[in-house]
Amino acid sequence: MNKHIRKFENFHILLWLLKDICWVTTSKSLGVFMILPTLALAIYITIIHKRDKSELAHNLAVCFWICANSTWMIGEFFFDDSLRSEAIIFFLAGLFTMMLYYVPLLYRKTLQLKKSR
Repeated sequence: MNKHIRKFENFHILLWLLKDICWVTTSKSLGVFMILPTLALAIYITIIHKRDKSELAHNLAVCFWICANSTWMIGEFFFDDSLRSEAIIFFLAGLFTMMLYYVPLLYRKTLQLKKSR
């Protein structure tokens, strides 16, 4: 199954690059269209990894990152770059997801170090 998932993850990188190339080249229609497969595959990969807390957290953060990135792109394309505040919300959601994973992990590691002394 890992090889199967890895192929999805690698293909996801291709989709994301295509979306961002559309952004950089101001290919508005294709760029907006590429949001759907890029985000859909990221969500699918997240669902596949739902039993592994680390993979779930990281892939969920990737989903938020794609939402932020896409919001920013749409803002640049259609709203005179005025959606950065909305994009920041998604970036912060991704950061919060990472914090929910790493803060307890670091806390447990700190407790283990104190107990081993």
